[in-house]
Amino acid sequence: MCEVSGESRRGSPNCRDVLGCSDSVDCSRIQPTGTSHGRTADPGKIPGLGRSFFIKGCPSAMSERVASIPSHGTTDDSLYRHQTPSVLQIAFPSWCHRLLHYDRDIVSRLGPSLCDPTTSTYEMVLKALNSVEFADASKSAVLHRDLKSQFLRTVGGEGNCYVVDGGRKLFDASGGAAVACLGHSDKRVAEAIIRQLSNIAYSPSTFFTTPVCEQLAQFLINTTHGHMSRAYLVSSGSEAMEAAMKLSRQYFLEKKPAEPQRHLYIARQRSYHGTTLGALSMGGHVARRANFKPMLLDNVVSHISPCFAYRDKLADESDESYVAKLAKELEDEFIRVGPGNVCAFVAEPVVGAALGCVPAVPGYFQAMKSVCDRYGALLIMDEVMSGMGRSGTLHAWEAEGVVPDIQTIGKGLAGGYQPIAGVLVNKRVVEVLEKGTSAFVHGHTYQGHPVACAAALEVQQIIQSDGLVANVQNMGQLLSGLLKESLMDHPYVGDIRGKGLFWGIEFVRDKQTKVPWPSAARIAASINELGLTEPYGIVVYPGSGTADGVLGDHIIVAPPYTVTRDEIAFVAETVTRLVNDFFSKLAIQGI
Repeated sequence: MCEVSGESRRGSPNCRDVLGCSDSVDCSRIQPTGTSHGRTADPGKIPGLGRSFFIKGCPSAMSERVASIPSHGTTDDSLYRHQTPSVLQIAFPSWCHRLLHYDRDIVSRLGPSLCDPTTSTYEMVLKALNSVEFADASKSAVLHRDLKSQFLRTVGGEGNCYVVDGGRKLFDASGGAAVACLGHSDKRVAEAIIRQLSNIAYSPSTFFTTPVCEQLAQFLINTTHGHMSRAYLVSSGSEAMEAAMKLSRQYFLEKKPAEPQRHLYIARQRSYHGTTLGALSMGGHVARRANFKPMLLDNVVSHISPCFAYRDKLADESDESYVAKLAKELEDEFIRVGPGNVCAFVAEPVVGAALGCVPAVPGYFQAMKSVCDRYGALLIMDEVMSGMGRSGTLHAWEAEGVVPDIQTIGKGLAGGYQPIAGVLVNKRVVEVLEKGTSAFVHGHTYQGHPVACAAALEVQQIIQSDGLVANVQNMGQLLSGLLKESLMDHPYVGDIRGKGLFWGIEFVRDKQTKVPWPSAARIAASINELGLTEPYGIVVYPGSGTADGVLGDHIIVAPPYTVTRDEIAFVAETVTRLVNDFFSKLAIQGI
């Protein structure tokens, strides 16, 4: 008999067969653990098994149902505490004995459902996995962004909240990176995805198109009131920027007369346009570029000053003179690199991750478009973060008095329900291609992916039918008013700026001089980390490099478009309390 499970030691489907033990393993030598989570039990000596595993047996013995076995000589429980098994270990019960360190504290959290004698060992393992907070990135099989960080594990979404391990809810006040525009549990989007899956999940764009891809493209084009005539659908904002670059180059190769010498781009300092090498080259964020600078297209892309009134506009300078100065800088750059060599000027209508929701000064884009037109270059507007309703109009350029030649879109396109982004192309550009090769020399395996298109189409239809852009405008006004009222006088808050439901709070060490905090202080990142804890329970989006590409901190507050007045009040009150408490702690520490 198995002394842990009470089952027959050999041939039991509830023990040996499910666990996949070989007949050579003497499970009679496995002793029940009497330890609590994180402390080493008195080990048995069964070779080849992991440190602990579940065995089904009598409900009354559930508290003793974790057998502790040494793992190849190590006695460091912390090594296994948050380790997650591979998919194979979950999918094949014969490997369940490799599951690491799920012990009695987990059993107590699982409660009666796990003690049900009809529950299989496989089901128990799955329940155990779902109950354990996976936190330690250094022990994960995933190559996380930070290999030493402690990550909360999201296990669900309810309304505008994340549900993390243990059932705790965190209000999503940033939508990730301004992605989750409809929150996390809209059943209409889920149903649209399921409907598409029941039709076809994948269709190669080299040979086919799909109704849902055509419908989404037409829907998007219709929202531009005739200004754009085609949509190119990809999987990420970086892909969209790469496509925009190649499309603008091909435009000049095919126009009559052709201008093959045009191969340069002018973008802006302290900007971010994506993480692939071409898109990263377009960006001007010093810290993000640093490791890869030898690989970047510095002979193709040059950078001028951003439109950043808080830091760069002089005290005695009017908006008009500031815009004129920036337009002159753009014109000077055209002349420096050769005005006939430039394909396009690239900019975000509202600068997102790099600067923290910095809108352009009125008249800025009209002036920059005028310079582009003067020298025959295109205007590419990157709306991956600020577009699709986020900044108060469906397309951010609608508030700027200009229409771009090429526009990239992304995060709010499907609201995170599927990975999808896109390029909207002005009819001026499309007409040149139609009269030329009639082809765009570019392509991706997953472009126009039907399931992603189904999600995006449903999200966009909901934004339109539910009047959510108007809600963005109204709730955005409320949010900005509350944040400014409660935080603008804070000694370490330098600026609060934004549009719609896209707001940034910049932190400074000195309010008068605008001197930023040292990067080692990790101000924005630490505020975000504190927000994830009780009693705050809120997610904001941290950013750095605000001041010069390396120094400077901000957080972004960008709640879903569905946010209510009560939720806005909660966000403003909680963010205020979070900022106040954080800097109070710094003061106590003498920083």
